[in-house]
Amino acid sequence: MTYVDNKRGEAMARPRKHRRVCSRPRCTSFRPCEGNEELISMAYDEYEAIRLIDFEGLTQEQCAEQMEVARTTVQAIYVSARKKLAQCIVLGHPLQIGGGDVRFCEHHNPSCGNGCCRRRNSPNRKEENNLE
Repeated sequence: MTYVDNKRGEAMARPRKHRRVCSRPRCTSFRPCEGNEELISMAYDEYEAIRLIDFEGLTQEQCAEQMEVARTTVQAIYVSARKKLAQCIVLGHPLQIGGGDVRFCEHHNPSCGNGCCRRRNSPNRKEENNLE
């Protein structure tokens, strides 16, 4: 399928699909005690992929369903996010989280149970509940 700019009649790239993100992170910037001052920027969708896969324990397929994108898209987002985290940890770069083609979930409570966040069933959440 080819997308055409109606004003010029020229072919254009397919519009990017907005990725669904459950909520904004609690902290949007991290800085090392010492190190390089070159800022690394991570988009909200990259943060969400890290949160869902590494923190919540979802598979890439489950993450893709949650973010409403293809699994291959999640894989690319996840690889990019991990590389940025590695640069921050290894080279001591500060990290800034924000921006990107996202839409935030309409349920503002991260554990609302309305299908927008799987924290209620995640291994980390179960561990938290066992501690209470």
